Amino acid sequence: MKLSRNATLKIHYLLDQFCPPVVRDSGAFIALPFRMLFGSRSRYFKEFKEKNPRYSAEDYREVYRAVDEVLIQRPTDLNTECIEAITSSLAGESVLDVGCGRGLLAGVISNTHQVTGLDMLISDEIRSLYPAVTFVEGFIEDLPFEDNAFDTVVCTHTLEHVQNLFLAISELRRVAAQRLIIVVPRQRPYRYTFDLHLHFFPYEHSLLNLIGPGYDNSCITVGGDLFYTENVTAQAQAKE
Repeated sequence: MKLSRNATLKIHYLLDQFCPPVVRDSGAFIALPFRMLFGSRSRYFKEFKEKNPRYSAEDYREVYRAVDEVLIQRPTDLNTECIEAITSSLAGESVLDVGCGRGLLAGVISNTHQVTGLDMLISDEIRSLYPAVTFVEGFIEDLPFEDNAFDTVVCTHTLEHVQNLFLAISELRRVAAQRLIIVVPRQRPYRYTFDLHLHFFPYEHSLLNLIGPGYDNSCITVGGDLFYTENVTAQAQAKE
């Protein structure tokens, strides 16, 4: 299935805003569209939120392997406005793209920066598409890099998926030397969703309250998604 990020934003908006919660959260309502979209793998989407607290890291990885071919196939989950905002907000020379997915953003950034892309599953096809990018397999909650290893750390459409959200954010900050950029979808929480999302950010303050007070940061809506930037350098200087 191939839909652009801009198209799915419109579909999610209609479902989230105009479908009554009592209907939207109904297993009976969701059963047919799940079956049509995901076939025999629909059970993974229906059970994911309830089973996640008991998943090991390898269980979690196996779920993504199992559903990979029924997920929306597109080069990136980013809308075009966010890609432009990210590329114009980079600081320094080295960039880490955490949750790089199919590698498009990392490939774009590699035209002007030294880029490392990390995800829990990276295919040989993706490596061959973007030879200028150094790809590493790993988990966001345990990044295999030294402190302050990258000038800019970018994490897009990933935090909504992670098992340990606070640890993930801590790790992103740990390896960022100058700037942290986060993009998450604006989405209301529902029991059944057409993606493997565990966390939901319907408003700008939803993300900012999670980040916590006292950071030199900004959070705005860009093309329907939340776009967060944090000046890590200024934050470190303020603590000295």
